[in-house]
This record gives sequence, structure tokens and C-alpha cells, in this order.
Amino acid sequence: MPRNDLPAPVPPVLVQPPPAALGRRVPLVMALACGVSVANVYFPQALTPLIADGFGIAPGTAAGVATVTQLGYAAGIFLLVPLGDRLPRRPLISVLLAVTGCALLAAGLAPATGLLVAAGAVVGLATVVPQLLLPLAAGLVAPDRRGAVIGTLQGGLIGGILLARTFGGVLGEHLGWRAPYLAAAALTGLLAVVLGLALPSTAPATRERYPALLADTVRMLRTEPGLRRSALYQATLFAGFSAAWTALALLLTGPRYRMDAQAVGVLALIGAASMFCAPAAGRWVDRHGPDRVNGWCIAATLAAAAVLTGGAAGGAIGLAALTLGLLLLDVAVQCSQVANQARIFALRPEARSRLNTAYMTCSFLGGSAGSWLGIRVHAHLGWPGVCALIAAAAAVALTARLAGRQSAHSPR
Repeated sequence: MPRNDLPAPVPPVLVQPPPAALGRRVPLVMALACGVSVANVYFPQALTPLIADGFGIAPGTAAGVATVTQLGYAAGIFLLVPLGDRLPRRPLISVLLAVTGCALLAAGLAPATGLLVAAGAVVGLATVVPQLLLPLAAGLVAPDRRGAVIGTLQGGLIGGILLARTFGGVLGEHLGWRAPYLAAAALTGLLAVVLGLALPSTAPATRERYPALLADTVRMLRTEPGLRRSALYQATLFAGFSAAWTALALLLTGPRYRMDAQAVGVLALIGAASMFCAPAAGRWVDRHGPDRVNGWCIAATLAAAAVLTGGAAGGAIGLAALTLGLLLLDVAVQCSQVANQARIFALRPEARSRLNTAYMTCSFLGGSAGSWLGIRVHAHLGWPGVCALIAAAAAVALTARLAGRQSAHSPR
């Protein structure tokens, strides 16, 4: 009787010597690069009110700049990150950073919203350097250190996400919304030079043609259950995360709080604690496994949704609820990211860029959907509706986890 449970055929890979192990300084440089790069996707979220005032458009329309940038990021992950298995990563990373810097410069000089949106889409498309650095680092360390190193890079990534809003909000409030784009263009150009000198050289892992790389990326979502599980967990939690942060600017600058864009950036600093939790999460993954860490993160997201509901009260009580809830949400989502990437990078070492492509594309599609829904739910149901959306997203992840555990323990 023919067997139907045989694993999918693995594409041929190049035989090559293992790369040199990472020293102590290179992971820190890579973590810094992750933070600076990913900030380009997030600082526009704090500029929504300023862009709206600058062009005389509705805040919801201005928020579309941040949403389009995230959609561009998701597209870039799917279209460009698989090349990390086909091309040497160091020159690929330098070229992408140069393109990002030019797009940021164009956005900062844009005379109309149409050009700003187009430049934002290119920024998102090319700003995929962190998703090339993470699989690169995972292949340069022993399996028992993989979680810790991923956690270090993820800590830099988190720092970029959080400080991006502070950077955008504070600089934009004092110098106008164009200033963050121009400053980010200069920083990104400098980063291209630094990484060109600091990164180790790596040989390609495969000679597959580009269409085959993309096809294999999609195929792995069907053939790798661990990849599907990780993608679903992060897509749902990140949707709630993005809904909260996109709607937060509208809440704080609205009639209940009457704050400015700088306040949005300052409030983002409260999530800085998650920068230090990510390396710890990596060690927890090495010790307890990713499934248990995922469970903790889903529970923390549900708790964060409940706490954030108090933000609708306004005043000092509302700010306290927002502070605690956002901190809890940031820690939960970022630690979940560490657990999920540790899981997927252990699946197929020769296809880590493609695995990360499939995973991160799903994650950022979830984030883009969360931003889109967050704006609309806030318009119709206010901040409590956004909190309900966060809870619903976490409930989907929890249901999937419980169903997966039940299936794993059911008799065959």
C-alpha cells in the first residue's frame, strides 16, 4: 500500500563549508542594524496627525501612509528575502539599504500625498534587511545558542520599532513631518557602509532560479506544520499590536486626551522593557521550547487587551492603563516572535531565508490588516472597539493552539 505521509522532496542545495562562527561584536552590530532598518517602517505611525495637517487631509487618509509602508514591507519580504538563499547576503543587504535611503529621501521631499505614499511603499519594499540578518545569524551559531542569538537581534529589532515612534513623534513635532524622513535617509546610508564592512561573507545555499524560490516559499506553508503554526500565531498577535499602535495616535490627539504627536512618541518608550525581554525569551526557548513560550505570550496579549480598555477613561487613570497595557502587549508580541523564529529556523537549514519569507509575509499581512481594521474600528466603536479587536486576534491564536494540542494528543 503506498504511503501518503512521506515528506516533501527537499530541493538540491550547494555543498559548502560551514561559515565562520559569529564573534561577540558582530551580533551586536547586526542587532543595531535590525533596529535602524525596521524603524523606517514604524516611525510614520507617529506622524499621522502632522502629515494630515501638512497636506490638509483627514487623519484616516494620512494614516494610509503607515499602512502602505507596512504592505510594502510584506511584499518586500515575499519578493526579496528568498534571494538570501540564492545570493551572497552582504552585497544584497548593502544594495537594499541604498535603495531604502533614496526612497526615504524622496518621501521627505514629496510635494504631494501621492508621491509620499509611493515613496513609502518603496521604503517598505526595500527595508527587509532584518529578515535577511536573522536567518544569517541563525546559520552562524550552534543550535543550542540559536534562541539566544535570535533574541539578541530581536532585541535590536524591538528597540527600532519602539524608538522609531519616539524618533518620529519628537523630531516631527519640532521640525516638521519631513525631518524624520530626511534623518532616516542619512542613517540608512551610513548603515549600508557599516554592514558592508562588518558582515561575514557567505556562499549561496542553493542555485535554484528565482521563480522556484518563490514557489518553494509558498509550498513550505503547505508542507511544514511548524511553519504554519508559527505564522498563524504571529499574524494574529501582530494584527492586534498594529491595531493598537495605529489607533493610539488618533486616541491621544483626539478630544479625550488632546495631546500632540510628541506625546505618542514618548509613550512608545514604555515598551523599551521588551528590548531586554527578547534575549531572555531566547533563553527560555532554548530551555523550555517555543510552544510553551507561545502560550505565555498569547495569555499576556489577552491580559493586555483587558488592561488597555481602561485607556478610554481618559485622564491619569487612562494614561496609566495605556502605559501598562502597551508594555504588556509589546513584551508578549516580541517574545512570541523570538519563539516562532527559533522554531522555523530549525526546520530546514538550507532554506532559512525562504522559511523566514513565508513566516514574515504572513506576519506583516496580519499587521497591515490590523492597522487597517484598527483605524476603521476606532472610527465606529472608539478605543474600546480596538481593545476588543486585540482580544479577538489573541483568541484566534489561542483557539489554534488548543486545537493543535488536541490533535497532537488524539489517537492516530
